[in-house]
Amino acid sequence: MFESSPDKTAAALSPDERPARIGNFRSSAAQFLIGLILMLIAAPFVEELKYGQIIDSVLMTLVLVLGVLAVGRSHRTLVLAVGLVLPAVVARWLHHLHPELLPPALQSISALVFIGFVEFQLLHFIFRAPRVNSEVLCAGISGYLLLGILWMSAYLVVSGLHPVDPQQPDRLLPFAFTVGATTPHVLSTFEAYYFSFITLSTVGYGDITPLSHTARTLAMLEAMTGTLYMAVLISRLVALYCTENQDEAGQSH
Repeated sequence: MFESSPDKTAAALSPDERPARIGNFRSSAAQFLIGLILMLIAAPFVEELKYGQIIDSVLMTLVLVLGVLAVGRSHRTLVLAVGLVLPAVVARWLHHLHPELLPPALQSISALVFIGFVEFQLLHFIFRAPRVNSEVLCAGISGYLLLGILWMSAYLVVSGLHPVDPQQPDRLLPFAFTVGATTPHVLSTFEAYYFSFITLSTVGYGDITPLSHTARTLAMLEAMTGTLYMAVLISRLVALYCTENQDEAGQSH
């Protein structure tokens, strides 16, 4: 009988010995974070460009694909992620190329479902990680940014379901604008980004105000989620760091 090699393979390592990785590739969480940051940085400028909508769709598709890679650690999760991302990508491009075929809110709803799935997988990975490393940190930051995009999609859905009706100018819309273009209108993509992250960080400048019960409820939930996320995430990272130091101290003795 042949003796087994003294070097353990990744499959033979115990869960506590394995490096904490969320996706199929070691740099998947970092790539996902870079994609998110790139999309957020480009958001204020793409609407003013001639081909801004195409660039925005390309960036969103890139983020969605990177999200699949970031959470597709097992075959089952990868298949489920692909099944959820396909409707989001197809709806996004159909809305861009043939906007008359799909309701405007459908692309936001499909993206909302997939983003919620990715957010759950990121949190599941963070709370099951045995130690703090770059993957855990990137997953934590990505999860926070993804919360803003998650609520952004929800605001676009709420705003898109209540379009401006010239025959009913006094009808209450979900959002009011006090600065800039104060005429009642549906939220643009960047306005939804802006309002979502301002609410997530509990800054609240007041230039965009939720009016309907649905919009106010979403804003309230996002503010509470942003605060709780930071508190729980920091406490979890501190706990992992302290546990790791205690284990190293025990091994040294």
